[in-house]
Amino acid sequence: MSQVRGVRGAIDVTQDDVEIVLAATRQLLQELMAANPLLRTEDLASVIFTVTEDLVSVYPAQAARQIGWSQVPMMCAREIPVPGSLPRCVRVLMHWNTEIPQYQVKHVYLGGAARLRPDLVSGNITKEEQAL
Repeated sequence: MSQVRGVRGAIDVTQDDVEIVLAATRQLLQELMAANPLLRTEDLASVIFTVTEDLVSVYPAQAARQIGWSQVPMMCAREIPVPGSLPRCVRVLMHWNTEIPQYQVKHVYLGGAARLRPDLVSGNITKEEQAL
């Protein structure tokens, strides 16, 4: 029986420019798909993108549409502006209907965003997580 699993990712960009944000978002989504070879867009229940308050030029969901995600429900929102947080960052949370356990889901953090979740970037999985 299929369950919903969360797939996380993030990437930072050099500046708030339409093409730069879209290219980075496309890269992030393509890396997430490559890291999770069983992931098919038709198995995505929904996708939520967030951006930091310094990114206002484009909705990151547009990048997903550009790579063919025409049937996936998506929403964009703004991150909470926590002092000292990573600037110019696009984050994604995909809700994936899949048979695989959560600990086998691969998350992708690119560029400066790798510092957000070094535990996920390094692929460290505890025995407790494997037992879930």
